[in-house]
Amino acid sequence: MMSPVRRYSILLCYFLFICFLFFLPGKAFPQAGNWMGAIHFDKWVHLGIFALLTYITCWTVNVKNFKFFVLVCMVAAAYGLIVEFIQDHFIPNRSLDLGDWAADIAGSLAGIWCWSAWQGKK
Repeated sequence: MMSPVRRYSILLCYFLFICFLFFLPGKAFPQAGNWMGAIHFDKWVHLGIFALLTYITCWTVNVKNFKFFVLVCMVAAAYGLIVEFIQDHFIPNRSLDLGDWAADIAGSLAGIWCWSAWQGKK
């Protein structure tokens, strides 16, 4: 069993890493090619980032209560919206994209679903 300090350290490191990525200027990322735009690649990235964020959060605190699942999802959704506003107002060449926020919410739900499915198999 991993110690709680280690679990919170992993969560904190992941959170800081995604903050770093979200707050990079737009020019730091390659332009999406035709195929990347066609499959909405950036939305899949947001979905994956938030799925992992909520999964790691649930793992860190060992969530088993439905109310806490809802709380984790709401906090993740709020964080996603805050990121979009910060990008729009303070980060060069980045803008608010409600599609990104929708992908954040979908990813949060996916992460919670994966956690609860994994817990059900234990």
